[in-house]
Amino acid sequence: MPDKDYTFVPDLHQVVAPPDTGMTSCVLHKDERFNITLFGFAAGHELKTHSVPIPALIFVVEGEGEFDLGSETVQVKSGSFIHMEALLPHAVRAKSPFRMLLVQVKDPEVLK
Repeated sequence: MPDKDYTFVPDLHQVVAPPDTGMTSCVLHKDERFNITLFGFAAGHELKTHSVPIPALIFVVEGEGEFDLGSETVQVKSGSFIHMEALLPHAVRAKSPFRMLLVQVKDPEVLK
């Protein structure tokens, strides 16, 4: 059981910086309902098409990129939001140094 009933991060920009190459990440919160991870991508880095068995929410914190969501491609920038159902094939490409917050929802009832 966590010591507190909340997780507070005063500034996501101070947790993970986009690296010069590749990708980095930091788990901000993990429990039986959620996995919350902040990612930093170098400009030009990409994650190939994959899918996961649980729904996810993505908040773009900084930068520009694009996501393949099923058969569509969307352009994203700071402030963009994506909700993905479980098993949706998706990929991400960073066009500039890029940060995103990923919330994986282990309990889909939370989204209803």
